[in-house]
Order: sequence, then C-alpha cells, then structure tokens
Amino acid sequence: MSKQLQAEKIGAGKGFIAALDQSGGSTPKALHLYGIEEDAYSSDEEMFDLIHEMRARIARAPSFTGDKIVGAILFEDTMDREIAGKPSANYLWSERGIVPFLKVDKGLAEPENGVRMMKPMPDLDALLSRAVQAGIFGTKMRSVIDAANPAGIKAIVDQQFEIGEQILAQGLMPILEPEVTISIPDKSEAEDILLAELLAHLDALPDDRQVMLKLTLPSKPNLYKPLVDHPRVLRVVALSGGYTRDEANEKLAQNTGVIASFSRGLTEGLSAQQSEAEFNATISEAIESIYAASVAG
Repeated sequence: MSKQLQAEKIGAGKGFIAALDQSGGSTPKALHLYGIEEDAYSSDEEMFDLIHEMRARIARAPSFTGDKIVGAILFEDTMDREIAGKPSANYLWSERGIVPFLKVDKGLAEPENGVRMMKPMPDLDALLSRAVQAGIFGTKMRSVIDAANPAGIKAIVDQQFEIGEQILAQGLMPILEPEVTISIPDKSEAEDILLAELLAHLDALPDDRQVMLKLTLPSKPNLYKPLVDHPRVLRVVALSGGYTRDEANEKLAQNTGVIASFSRGLTEGLSAQQSEAEFNATISEAIESIYAASVAG
C-alpha cells in the first residue's frame, strides 16, 4: 500500500526532491562547503561518518518534512545507516512522510563524443535487491553531456533507458539523469537534441511503464514541457547544476510542472559550526524558497 501512496506523492504531491547523495568523489567538496576541511578526517570511513552526520542533521531538521519535500535521494552509504535510531529510508518515510530514492551509478566514464557515460555497474541487481529490502521507492543515475554531439547524446539516452529497464524489472522507479553542463557554449543545441532523443525513447515504452527524468534547467523556458506532459513520465525534476540557489529557483519557476531536485542548492549556507537554531533556520529558509519555485510553475 505504501508503494502506491509513495507513487501518488511523487507524481502529484506539491514540493520538491532533496538530493542528499553526494558520492565519494564529491564528498570532500560537500564537507568543505559545510565548513569541514580535509584535515578534519584521515580516512574514507571518517569522511563518510562526517557526511552522514550532516545528512542526518538535515533530515532531523523540523522543516525537513513531507509538507514541502516529496522525496529524498540517498547515497548507498546513507541507506545502510540509521537516522535517529531507524534505518535511513524507513526514517524518511515513516517519520517524515518523504519518499526515499537511492543513487545507484558508480560515477562517470572517460569523455567520448562530447559526453561522459556511466561506468559499468556489474553489481547493480544486488544493490537493487538491497534497496527493495530497505524500503527504497526509486533510484537515480547520472551521466553528463558536455557538447551538442548527436551520437554522444543518443548513446547517453540509450544507456539511461537500458539500465532504467533493469531497475523497473526490480519494481523500482528510475530517475534518469542525463545532465547538460551549464557552462558549455552549445547548451541550448544540446538540450534540443536531448529532448528529441528522450521523446523517441519515451514513445517506445510500453503503456504500463513510467520513468522519471532529472534534467538541467533549460536555456529555453518550458523546453521540456512535452516531457512533463508525456504519459510515460511520472515526474520531471531539475538539478541545480552549479547555479546558485537564487539563480536555480528563478529558472525553475519559469518551467511549468518541473520541480526541484537540488543538492548544492539545498545545502547552500549550512555549516557544521552553526548552532541548532541557526542551522534549522537556514535549512528552513532554503526549503521555503525551493518549494516556492517548485510550485510556481
């Protein structure tokens, strides 16, 4: 029953998806922004302890609830840990009314044809099985487009949908994330090619299949409206992609039906040195602004 409730919350709920899924490679940067330098830890284990403390602190904040946040994306290490004495995914859904997702990709391959595909995931089925056991609703996987290269973009979308099928087969909802780098000169052209590829793949899906899409905020407002309206798409969410929170919110509000799935945009301004009152006020302000931009469209 909760699966159906979760699908309804993600598909029609008002709010946004919090991305708490910084991986091993991006964790030092996330900790630095949080006010913890690399000399504060001497091993990966200590580093992951510190980032989990940050994520748990966010998840326990009074404003971090299903009233404004429909879902949260977790890193594998977070799924395997507890928040406030409960397994993380269980805590989010049972205590906060927030639908849990899991980041499943293993990082990016070397650049080819203007894109960075996902590295192979030989252990994906085992991870998906663990995710189902942990009460995870869906997954997220990221690849990156660095140029308006039709062959590269087709390969990226082919890979996302192929692995998406593997995820759907385990009863989980895949968030496909072909990110377009915001600083490239041909960003708008890349987005036009991406839209055509996504629509072609979506049109080919069986009627009983749905996916989610996580996309860079487009140069042309409402470019992705055909994806928002597509019957094979449960929800379109946007990444902040290096924009400041204010910039990302402004762009998001121009895209009807798209909601946020921000990582850095959510944690901007948070610090390990803040008191609980300061921390809770800062995260509350972030949540309010991202929520307002998500429901504005």
